[in-house]
Amino acid sequence: MFCVIPPWFVAATSLALNTKGDERTLGEIVSLIVVILLNALVIWIVGKLGLGMTVAGFVPAIVAAVAIAVISWVVLWLLGLLGIQMSGGWWGAIVSLVVAAVVLMLAGSALPGFSVSGFVGALVAAVAMGVVAWLVNLVVVPLFGVGATVLQLLHLA
Repeated sequence: MFCVIPPWFVAATSLALNTKGDERTLGEIVSLIVVILLNALVIWIVGKLGLGMTVAGFVPAIVAAVAIAVISWVVLWLLGLLGIQMSGGWWGAIVSLVVAAVVLMLAGSALPGFSVSGFVGALVAAVAMGVVAWLVNLVVVPLFGVGATVLQLLHLA
């Protein structure tokens, strides 16, 4: 969760601007759904491990994944209006971690079935989500290959 820019949000915005045909649009929609489900899986795993947040089930984890992406987009947009940029290095990592914790706290206060135990719990959950997402990526990328699109994967099945 160090990177609070939701990749599926970028895919959703490109859907609105897409004029390349139905196959590409279908691929982007399926990619969007897969990314949401993977993010929900990460949230559910971290919630089950009890690392700063709790999730009532997988459906609340899906709702939380969507809400966290939207909230983080709004927070990053507001920070951009204020001229605060996410830079690299240690300072960028610390700012990203704090923003991720604030996003988790906002989502925890707004969503039923998803709760965060204070700011320290949100920091721990943000780090845990980053680690679990990295581990999930380690499993998913070798299985399907780097650069493989979801539409290509559907044709393989």
